[in-house]
This record gives sequence, structure tokens and C-alpha cells, in this order.
Amino acid sequence: MTASKLKQDETTVRRTKLLKLRREGVRYDDQRILDLGYSDSGSARKDLVRALKAHRDEEAAEVGIYRQQENERLDALLEAAWPRATTPSPVFDKEGDIVDHALDMRAVDTVLRLMDRRAKLNGLDMPAKAELSGPGGGAVPIGPVGMTELRNLIRTAGEPDDDVDDPDDGEDTDDDGNHA
Repeated sequence: MTASKLKQDETTVRRTKLLKLRREGVRYDDQRILDLGYSDSGSARKDLVRALKAHRDEEAAEVGIYRQQENERLDALLEAAWPRATTPSPVFDKEGDIVDHALDMRAVDTVLRLMDRRAKLNGLDMPAKAELSGPGGGAVPIGPVGMTELRNLIRTAGEPDDDVDDPDDGEDTDDDGNHA
């Protein structure tokens, strides 16, 4: 059964005060929090978690609505650009005669950008994976190592940026690793 409007308002006010006190660093077992009507620190903690979850749910719903609106806008733009991007149009010479048929490459570029935007909006693109591998493509041997062993591992894997000398190592080397 849902709480009355008055009860909901009281809960909102209590949670707002609780949140303000917690942002100020007040502990859950502080009397100021208990004076808000909580029987103990555990019930105050649970109520704050409920408030934050409700806020996350509302935020997620708003994001879903925004994403839907953006997808509808992209649909309308894609619908307008698609025919020019996929149907060859006549190409005219200086006299106005048709010499060829070709796609409108600006429309093709527009369609590709719209598709890219849709993929980003909906999280369709897979993240790029990066993997560090050791000699021969195997695992990089890691364990308790000293600085000398660590430098050897870095040399084996390759310097992160060969064009930049490390100002902390006291050694200046050229691009081939020779001392300058």
C-alpha cells in the first residue's frame, strides 16, 4: 500500500536533512541524525541507501527517455539522408548532359556520422582491448623484482615512448638506445 502524500513529504524532508548531515560528515549514530526519527544508526543508513537508490532509478529513467529522443532524432535525419547516400544521382557535364551516375559522397559521409553517433549513444562499439605480452607473445613474467629487473622488463617490452628521454634515469640515449 502506498503512503499518503503527507507521509511521502515527511519522508522526503527527513531524507533531505539526513543527506545534508551526512554530507557535513555527521556519523549515523550522532544524536542529530537520531533526532530525525530514526530508531538507530542502522535504520538511518538503510533509509539513506533507499533514497540514493530511488534517485539512481529516477536518473536512469531520465537517461532512457533522453536516449529514446535522441534515437528518434537520428532516425529522422537518417531517413532524410539515406536516399541521397544510397541512390546514384546523375552527373552532368558543362552542357547539362548526363555523363554518369554517382552517389552523393557528402550524404554518404553524413549517414556514416549519424550511424557513428547512434553507436556511441547506444554503447554499440566494443571498447578497444590492449594487452601487454612478453617475449614470444607469452605472459610477462612478474613477481617481486628490483629496479634492475624492472628496467630489464621494460626494455624487453619496449620503452613506452622511445622519443622521450627519462629525466630521472640520468642517462641520455638516442632513438637506438645508444648513450649520447
